[in-house]
Amino acid sequence: QVQLVESGGGLVQPGGSLRLSCAASGRTFSSNAVGWFRQAPGKEREFVASISRSGGTTYYADSVKGRFTISRDNAKNTAYLQMNSLKPEDTAVYYCAAELDGFATSQMSRYDSWGQGTLVTVSS
Repeated sequence: QVQLVESGGGLVQPGGSLRLSCAASGRTFSSNAVGWFRQAPGKEREFVASISRSGGTTYYADSVKGRFTISRDNAKNTAYLQMNSLKPEDTAVYYCAAELDGFATSQMSRYDSWGQGTLVTVSS
């Protein structure tokens, strides 16, 4: 497995921006697809975005399309989630995850390594 550590969460006002980072160690990061998921209080964990091992393919949930951007830097073993135009409904714990085969996917079951999560709170 690969070990993942998220950072960059915090409190932001509606309309603001945050950039989350996902630092990886262990298994070769560049061979893994990476996904971001989130879980709001009292709700199930949901897909946010994913990126293939090369970075050439990305997928987004409809709720974040046009506002969030997923990227990766394989030389730094790090993936990112740039979040703009944040809304209160974006409030959640955000998790990054690694997928073994390297193909971007929204299917949570395909991811075998997970970080501990970072809290994002959007509130005035």
